[in-house]
Amino acid sequence: MQTPPSAGWSGARRLLRRLRDLMAAGTTAEERLNQTVRLIASDMVAEVCSVYVMRAGEVLELFATEGLNPEAVHNTRMRVGEGLIGDIAAHARAIAASDAWAHPNFSYRPETGEDLFRSLMGVPIMRGGRVAGVLAVQNKAQRLYTDEELETLETVAMVLAELIASGDLINPSEPILADATAIVPRRLDGLRLNAGLAIGTALLHAPRVTIRQMVAENPAEELERLKTAVAAMHSQLDTLMTTTDISGELQDVMESYRMFAQDRGWLARIREAINSGLTAEAAVQKVQNDMRARMREVTDPYLRERLLDLEDLTARLLTHLSGAVFDSSEMPADAIVFARAMGPAELLDYDRTKLKGLVLEEGSATSHVAIVARALDIPVLGRVTEVLDRVETGDQVVVDGDNGQVFLRPGQDVLDAVRHSMQVKADLRQRYAAIRHMPSMTHDGQQVSLLLNAGLLIDLQHLDETGADGIGLYRTEIPFMVRSSYPDVATQTELYKKILDAADGRPVTFRTLDIGGDKTLPYFDAGEDENPAMGWRAIRIGLDRPLMLRQQLRAMILAAAGRELRVMFPMIATIAEFRAARALLDQELTRAEDRGEPLPDRVKVGAMLEVPSLMWQMPQLLARVDFLSVGSNDMMQFLFAWDRGSPRLSDRYDTLAPGALAFFDDLVRKARSASVPLTLCGEMAGRPLEAMALIGLGFRALSMSAGSIGPVKMMTRSLDVRQFRPLLDQTMHRPVETLRTVLRSYARDRGVAL
Repeated sequence: MQTPPSAGWSGARRLLRRLRDLMAAGTTAEERLNQTVRLIASDMVAEVCSVYVMRAGEVLELFATEGLNPEAVHNTRMRVGEGLIGDIAAHARAIAASDAWAHPNFSYRPETGEDLFRSLMGVPIMRGGRVAGVLAVQNKAQRLYTDEELETLETVAMVLAELIASGDLINPSEPILADATAIVPRRLDGLRLNAGLAIGTALLHAPRVTIRQMVAENPAEELERLKTAVAAMHSQLDTLMTTTDISGELQDVMESYRMFAQDRGWLARIREAINSGLTAEAAVQKVQNDMRARMREVTDPYLRERLLDLEDLTARLLTHLSGAVFDSSEMPADAIVFARAMGPAELLDYDRTKLKGLVLEEGSATSHVAIVARALDIPVLGRVTEVLDRVETGDQVVVDGDNGQVFLRPGQDVLDAVRHSMQVKADLRQRYAAIRHMPSMTHDGQQVSLLLNAGLLIDLQHLDETGADGIGLYRTEIPFMVRSSYPDVATQTELYKKILDAADGRPVTFRTLDIGGDKTLPYFDAGEDENPAMGWRAIRIGLDRPLMLRQQLRAMILAAAGRELRVMFPMIATIAEFRAARALLDQELTRAEDRGEPLPDRVKVGAMLEVPSLMWQMPQLLARVDFLSVGSNDMMQFLFAWDRGSPRLSDRYDTLAPGALAFFDDLVRKARSASVPLTLCGEMAGRPLEAMALIGLGFRALSMSAGSIGPVKMMTRSLDVRQFRPLLDQTMHRPVETLRTVLRSYARDRGVAL
């Protein structure tokens, strides 16, 4: 088996210098490409070197070869995913196969004459995060390609990416022409990261920096240029931190982001690429391409978001090297920014008076950019697949954050409907504002407490805006998720104190850490469960890792000195779990008292009812809790064995099904007989129709997002519970799928505001 000696960096530099001279020659692009494959084959001791270029319709076409049948050029085509070449393009990753014929994805193309060649090494030709083609070498003998050879081929592929992008090989408009729908209206679906509705002008984020020179004349000079650019980037980030009004979790986000900018491993990889013969710009781009390849393999949501932050920094560093300066004054007055991914600092670069919305191909609710966007109160969509292939700067677009949709180049009928909807929303906001300080009381005098769900300090500003009675659910895990390390007791104490201060005497219910499942911390490995929603999460982790839970409880006790402390334990499935959690709280209270620390004025302890098994332990539970909160999202999921994320089941079950309402009716009766306050948190509470049903059943406290307070209060004030309750009694046990239609008809006939 053949294993040639590694050429190392000196060999890579020699090849790059020869390629630089070749690219500067005054020949046609096709002639340069033909000379390039001959040069690579000779330098890498390969019998074959071939370049496949991506054409319209995701087809790879053989454009140049040294060693295969020349007649196959422009005649051999394969789909993305077909054969080894197609596999490289499909996954944007290299393949080095000493026995290509034995590879499960090998596909023989007889017209190329490749049956003579046993081994293959290929790399994707990347530009702008997308595959522009594939570069491959082959040998007759079974050859073990080295890591240095793979690095060299990847570096050469960057040079070829610029040649392909020049437009001299294929018509640069071909990808657009291949998509016949590119100029017609389109509706694309995505994930709602922040609600809202906006009409505006598309602005593609961070125009690509054109790299004029790939090969370095003097690596030492390039290293010095990199050092200067890194210093300028750090200075810009420091200025952004001091001149932008950020606090709380936003401060944590930006501090975490700035830590990435000082990552030695990231900078070391860039310096290594410069030493291989690339210019500083080309080295940064190479590291950026490597990160994009890594992101395709990463499934952990937190790690993926942090890699996106690092890519953001890479793009920022490129602008400093190239001298390109972003000028927000050139933004349209109604800009809706489109990006594949974005870091938090990049979003803050935009003029906030002109920024109306954000659409991402990547993104999640816990990404740093989503947290910043929510603070700016603009509609944000994530995971809008291939939107960058469909939109151009200057297009008129609509972002519907409420329903998770973006409309590209909408027709007049869509625009008219959206403008009407925006006007209705504006009118409703005025009506909600008018009743903000009015009591949340039904028409027949039943008082209903409307509370906020919160997870960040920035959410607390909505207390006064909405007239909410307090915080019914503070998700303590969210501040943990935006940090790069576990916050100590002092840090947690400061956070919880700020929350209680902002509430200004209104009740705040702290839910202890609900991590695990889909909520991951970068510094805590919860492992993998086949069914994560029912796996090792929430109180199960807290009881198995008591130090973590005790530190959180200790911080809450210190923060609540002289005030009421309300603690709620999540995911309780047995009385034993609640007793164990309560015992940890009691230990911390005793510890604080022994140390002479000021104690809370009152301590109220509750459980979050999410697991149906507790319903058959209710007498024992109600005797031990000060309050009870229903987590409707998980409860409905477990009650119906219903994965709400499954497309096949998304509409199969209904929270207004007779069985669900009967379950809640039984719960209300038991809690009322024990005189234990009962609250419902979750999506049900924030929907006026569902809230109407819950109030009819006897719930007198509902906790929801800020945007739901106004609509639910308006519904509440128009509802007569004494008239409504008989309808529930008559219909609750019907053998039907849902009571939604019946309840909606009742509301319409009786003038209940939905």
